Amino acid sequence: MTERFPSPGAKAAAGAAGQEGHPPPPRFAYDRHTWKEIAHLLANLPVSLLGFTYVVTVLFTGFGLTATVVGFPLLAAGLIGARQLGRLERARARALLGVRVEEPSRLRLRGGGGFFQRLWMQLKDPVGWRTVLYEFIRLPWGVLTFAVTTASLFVLWPVLPFIARGLANADRAMVRALLSPSDELERRIAELESDRGVVVDTAAADLRRIERDLHDGAQARLVNLAMGLGLAKEKVLEDPDAAAAMVEEAHGEVKLALQELRDLARGIHPAVLTDRGLDAALSSVASRCTVPVKVTVDLPARPAAAIEGIAYFTVSELLQNVSKHSRARSASVDVWRTDDRLLIQVWDDGRGGASVDGGTGMKGLADRLNAVDGLFVLESPEGGPTTVTAELPWRERDTAAAGTAPSG
Repeated sequence: MTERFPSPGAKAAAGAAGQEGHPPPPRFAYDRHTWKEIAHLLANLPVSLLGFTYVVTVLFTGFGLTATVVGFPLLAAGLIGARQLGRLERARARALLGVRVEEPSRLRLRGGGGFFQRLWMQLKDPVGWRTVLYEFIRLPWGVLTFAVTTASLFVLWPVLPFIARGLANADRAMVRALLSPSDELERRIAELESDRGVVVDTAAADLRRIERDLHDGAQARLVNLAMGLGLAKEKVLEDPDAAAAMVEEAHGEVKLALQELRDLARGIHPAVLTDRGLDAALSSVASRCTVPVKVTVDLPARPAAAIEGIAYFTVSELLQNVSKHSRARSASVDVWRTDDRLLIQVWDDGRGGASVDGGTGMKGLADRLNAVDGLFVLESPEGGPTTVTAELPWRERDTAAAGTAPSG
C-alpha cells in the first residue's frame, strides 16, 4: 500500500487546480445545464434585492452611527452577516452554475485579545467587504439579467442557450473574483492554523510523557534511594554489615536513576545531535536497533537545529517501528539534500503491511512533517519491503545560535 501526505502548499495547489468543472458548450436544444443557468439568471433579481437591501440598511446605518458608541459594533455585525450572504451565494452558484469555490476560512476571534481587538478584526475582514461590494454590483446586474432572460424566453428563445451562457459566465466571473477566499495567502493561513494545533497537541503530549517518565522512573528510584540511605544511617553503628549492604543497594539505584535520566535527556534532545550532527546521531540510533542498519548521510552542511531535530526523531521513531513490528533482517537509512529539501528514506525488508492507522506512530509522524511544510510517503505492501520517504524544507543553520548551544 502507498499512502501519501502532501504538504499544505501542495494541498492548496491541488484544490485550486480542481476548483470547478466546465459545463458543456451551449446548443440550440435546451439541456439541464441551460435550464439551471436560466433559473439562476431569473433568481438574480429577487436575491440581489434582498442582498442590496441588507447592506444598505445595516452598513449605511452603521456608517451613520459611527459618531456614537453603537456605530462600529453595528458595522462589524453587518460584515459578519455579509459573510453569511456570501455563503448562500456560493451555494447557489455551486448548485446552478457548477462553480466550485472554496469557503473562506473562518474569522478567528481570540478571546484573550479584548473587545476592541476583536472588533477591529471584524471591521477589517476582507471577505465581508468583498461580499458587500458583490451585493452592490448585483442589483443592477440582477435587473439586467432578469429582463434579458425574461424577454428572451418569449422573443429570442431559439438562441437563449447562448445568451444564458454568456450572462452566466459573467456571473461565474463575479463569484470567483469577489466570493473566493482572499487568495493563496488566506488558504495558507487556515492551513497554518490547523498545523499549529497539531504542533501544540504534540508538544503537550511530549510534556506529559516527560512528566510521566520522571514520576514513574527516576523520581521513584530517588525516593527509594533516600529511604535506603536513611535506614543505612540508622544501622551504621548497630549493624555495619547490614548498613554496607544497604549502601551498596543504594549505589545500584543511583546508577539506574542516572541511566534513566540520560535516556530521558536523549529523548528530549540528544547531546550527540547538538555536538556532532545527524550522521553521528543517526548512527547512535541505528546501533540500538535490533536489526542491522546501514546509515548514509550525505549533506553539504548541517540544516537548522529545528529541522535537524525533526529529522532525528523521525528516523528514531521509524527505527523503533522496525525493531518492534517489522520482523526484518536488515534496514537502511539514507539522508540527503536536493535543492531546498532535506530527504529521508528508511527501508526495511520486513513483513510490510504498515499503515498510518496501524498504531505504529505513522500518523503522528505525518502530522509533524505536515506542520513544517513536509511530506510523508509510506510504501508498505503485504510481505514487504517497507519504504518510508520523508521530506523537510531545508533551512540554513544559524551558526551564532548553534555556537551557543549547550553541549551536554
